[in-house]
Amino acid sequence: MSNYVALYRKYRPETFEDVVGQEPVVDLLLKAIRGSKLAHAYLFCGARGTGKTSVARIFARDVGCNSEDIIEIDAASNRGIDEIRELREAVRSVPFSSQYKVYIIDEVHMLTKEAANALLKTLEEPPKHVIFILATTDPDKLPQTIVSRCQKVEFKQPSIETLSSRLIYVAKKESKILEQDGAYLIATHGKGSYRDALGVLEQVLTRFTDKTITKDIVGNLLGAPSEKLILLLLESVCKQDNKSTIELLNEAKSKNILPNILYKELIEYMRLALLARIGGESIANHGLLDVQVSLKDLGIKYPLVINSTKVLSLLESEKYLRLPNTDGYLSLEMILISK
Repeated sequence: MSNYVALYRKYRPETFEDVVGQEPVVDLLLKAIRGSKLAHAYLFCGARGTGKTSVARIFARDVGCNSEDIIEIDAASNRGIDEIRELREAVRSVPFSSQYKVYIIDEVHMLTKEAANALLKTLEEPPKHVIFILATTDPDKLPQTIVSRCQKVEFKQPSIETLSSRLIYVAKKESKILEQDGAYLIATHGKGSYRDALGVLEQVLTRFTDKTITKDIVGNLLGAPSEKLILLLLESVCKQDNKSTIELLNEAKSKNILPNILYKELIEYMRLALLARIGGESIANHGLLDVQVSLKDLGIKYPLVINSTKVLSLLESEKYLRLPNTDGYLSLEMILISK
């Protein structure tokens, strides 16, 4: 039997010192532990893959819980009234060998209305030996009565730079060299999730034996377009050159480039061209040193196309790429060609 461990599990933080990109969260929780000012319930909010469950486990261990007194519940699969009633009975029992019992309830917003009401009764008068950590990607779906009885802790999505640095670190630990622009491409594809970004890196390391992982290697796996192709496509859109736009889309399709990734990259390049024109965020920070002059030139030359209104319009139109039973490239043509 294989002992292989997925990267997101292998490099999951084990201590607060290992947690990356959540400094305000770590500072808050450490002060609570050191000052003995523990809340009876915490609400960990944040996008998927931002470390909520990992930090909850670290917090539980740091308040002195042994493994038998840390209880994890997945509300997505244990969302009914019966499961929460069982929990209400279980919390009354004292810890096995620790000062506290910590209940980590993941995706708590998935509880049924009846189950949420049952949980509320426990949160209103919790036993002194119990700490609840409720984790959710969608706090707005929780009843306000539950939210108000918890100390809310916000987990932010890591920046592209933070994710890139983490990916380079993990690759090095795996005896690989991940180039900066390759790390940036993976981080962008990871959409602010450590877990998703590490999943992509794992695919790269599994499929390619190269010592050095370049942007081209990553792009090959992801079905990502080259910088040259995106620049040409952006320029054709700016010029309203429909013939060239369609030819470039056909070229991308022939190379098996995924239409949703091509579209996202096009929007990102347009955004960066806009920022370059107004003197905003440096393109160099995005691993695009080779194209920063071209993007700035396009931003200056075509201000009527490269502007915030157009970027927002393209973001709004992205929904058409997700229509069922629809060719993504057909949708791209209809979005990008000029009327």
